[in-house]
Amino acid sequence: MATEEYWRWTESRWTAPDKDWSKAEIVSAGVDVGSVSTQAVIMVDGELYAYSSRRTGSNSPESAQRALDWALDGTGLKLDDIRFTVGTGYGRVNVPFANKTITEIACHARGANYMYGPTVRTILDMGGQDCKAIRCDERGKVSAFLMNDKCAAGTGRGMEVIAGLLAVQVTEVGELSLQVDREPPPVSSTCVVFAKNEATGLLREGWPKSRVLAAYCAAMAQRVATLLRRLGVEEDFAITGGIAKNIGVVKRIEDDLGIKALTPDFDTQIAGGLGAALFARDLAVKARQAA
Repeated sequence: MATEEYWRWTESRWTAPDKDWSKAEIVSAGVDVGSVSTQAVIMVDGELYAYSSRRTGSNSPESAQRALDWALDGTGLKLDDIRFTVGTGYGRVNVPFANKTITEIACHARGANYMYGPTVRTILDMGGQDCKAIRCDERGKVSAFLMNDKCAAGTGRGMEVIAGLLAVQVTEVGELSLQVDREPPPVSSTCVVFAKNEATGLLREGWPKSRVLAAYCAAMAQRVATLLRRLGVEEDFAITGGIAKNIGVVKRIEDDLGIKALTPDFDTQIAGGLGAALFARDLAVKARQAA
């Protein structure tokens, strides 16, 4: 009997219904190859046109190609129509068709600037294997950052492990974690292996799944809030990455910091790819001017 993959989130793609890429001067692309997910973003003259978000496989170049192919699917666009492509993320050096690579720190800041507007000053990117706290200016240029990549317990992969353990769909973890009468103490373990063992022990003690998830989400929020305080949080505050979709973690971060995060109008997972596509457009313009 097949085991249900509770950790698996929904892969997605989108195309702007009212844009005609064939009339654009510059089509640019950004591909963000993360440890858990890969996003490909297509822009036409600096405006979002299409994107895909899918699971990263064991082969980074193949994951990048599949993400781009899916983003292009049904648009009539081909790789040759894209003027410039920037690779970013954990596997950025393995994007075979990229013209340049740029760090995910810079790309997330630039992407968040596009997504949330020029008032954003502090960005929290909660990825699959690390968390990044970033400060930027009104143009989305990074002024300072801190990174926590010591353990997956405070990241998307850690949340997937806990979802699998509790047999709860990872997309439902946040809402379920809020279904408690009062907040339990956070799990104490900072390592995902020990956190999993601790969660197992709480279940044996008779804790309901919602209370265990509340304890885990609270621990994630505390670690992230500590990182942000070390950096220094300035408003406006925005969250990017897959964990930004987890209301249980987001609300607890907001409560801990006493700051409300901006509400996204975009899929928060595409921020890195979006920033990469914006950099790609800038580089295409420079190349054309130099020609």
